[in-house]
Amino acid sequence: MSNIKEIEFENAVKTMMDYVGEDSSREGLVDTPSRVRKAYEFIYGGYKQNPKEILQKALFTSSNDEMVLIKDIEFYSTCEHHLLPIIGRAHVAYIPNGKVVGLSKIPRVVDVFARRMQIQEQLTEQIADAIMDTIEPKGVAVVIAARHMCMEMRGVEKINSTTTSSALRGLFKKDEKTRAEFFSLINSPSGTRY
Repeated sequence: MSNIKEIEFENAVKTMMDYVGEDSSREGLVDTPSRVRKAYEFIYGGYKQNPKEILQKALFTSSNDEMVLIKDIEFYSTCEHHLLPIIGRAHVAYIPNGKVVGLSKIPRVVDVFARRMQIQEQLTEQIADAIMDTIEPKGVAVVIAARHMCMEMRGVEKINSTTTSSALRGLFKKDEKTRAEFFSLINSPSGTRY
């Protein structure tokens, strides 16, 4: 049985459909409010996850002190200003300082923050700060390139425009060679096969 918040959400969806000129009681739309609610529960699941807990569950002692890069992490998010999709890729690197983290945890952290209402600049900072604060590496670098449907579907209507943002911490900010290596690696072709 639905709780009061679920009923309120579904009624709000009906109101929106009616507002734009639809008939929320027609056959194809009768179950839409419930489907939208369930979709939102999934799409915004990041609010119910703690990125630091995710990282802490897979920390391992290591003597490695070279850059670890996970490139082309696909994600989707939602623009907090218009509730329209943001679709992009994140590149995340860190330099271990006695600890490494399980590789799958980095994309999971990207998803935790992406599955919230966001602006891209804040998303980039949140990923970098969570990794820096939790695993305490010598440095973290995050670059995100994304398309914003709030720019493509409305407003300026510029199809295929890409926004790029970065957050650099520690050695990536202080050391020019480390920063240059990171940007060289993320800009290299992704066609390598193993």
